[in-house]
Amino acid sequence: MARAVAVGAGHCWSHSKTVILIWCICIFFYIFFFRMALQNSSSSSSSDKNTEQRSRLYDTMERGLDESGAAFLKHGETSQSLSLSDIFTLKNGSITPVLKAANPPVRATVLYLSPEYSVPISDNVKNTFSPYFDKVWFQNSSVYHFSMFHASHHIESVPATEDEIEAEANAVKAVADSLCPLKIVLDRVVLTSTGVLLGCWQVISGTDPLTIRAKLKTALPHAPKKQLYDAVILHTSFARLLGHPKSSPMEPSDELRFFHELVARLNDKIRGFEAVVSELWYVEEYDVLALALDGRMKVSRFKLGCRRT
Repeated sequence: MARAVAVGAGHCWSHSKTVILIWCICIFFYIFFFRMALQNSSSSSSSDKNTEQRSRLYDTMERGLDESGAAFLKHGETSQSLSLSDIFTLKNGSITPVLKAANPPVRATVLYLSPEYSVPISDNVKNTFSPYFDKVWFQNSSVYHFSMFHASHHIESVPATEDEIEAEANAVKAVADSLCPLKIVLDRVVLTSTGVLLGCWQVISGTDPLTIRAKLKTALPHAPKKQLYDAVILHTSFARLLGHPKSSPMEPSDELRFFHELVARLNDKIRGFEAVVSELWYVEEYDVLALALDGRMKVSRFKLGCRRT
């Protein structure tokens, strides 16, 4: 009898241990998935906030042409505090970039848009604007890019030795290893008051530009404190208008309306275009605005590795 009781007690204890183990496992997975849900919720909330912030920024940029007028027709300044005459000359009806040596070289980090995506966009831009403009500079589709961060720029130069430049490139590579490829969508095309035709993008998935710039800021501690662009922006220059349309002279209001019509046509063609960005470049620009003007530069290309750190 005593033995039977002991055996029964043993079975009960064994059963209790099994129940406790199952409960522990359940609690572990509950906590694990709860934390995952919190992280996903936080990430989604942050992503939505960045998307909204970009939309507001693009709204402001879109209004700029109406609010400030077509300053580029008066040979105004570019967004980087350079006059149009500083970067372009018109000779025999041909637009020629003015390539000025950057001393020290500008050191920029940019996301690269491959020809798989840039060429169709470029073709649509040219087909829309070429029939109406002689004075227009089209961005080279082989170097479509999204400016992220500058280790040195022409407004605030930061000299560096060859060893320091190599260290910067290695730091950028380490950042690239931690970034995930971006799937992006063209939110809209805008024409700025300075005459730049910009593609303004949103992020569907991948590392947000805000995070990329924060990582680069940490990796490049000697960089200028004042960077050239808003931290959330994701934009590409498609072209720059440098003069009036080829047609007979228009009243300023009619001309402005014509600009809006052309931009609307282009948006009808390419708005919603999706692309994948999978490279981060560290660029030494030996000429001012070399990326924009087909100048001299040295490019170090790094694949986005999506490695967890």
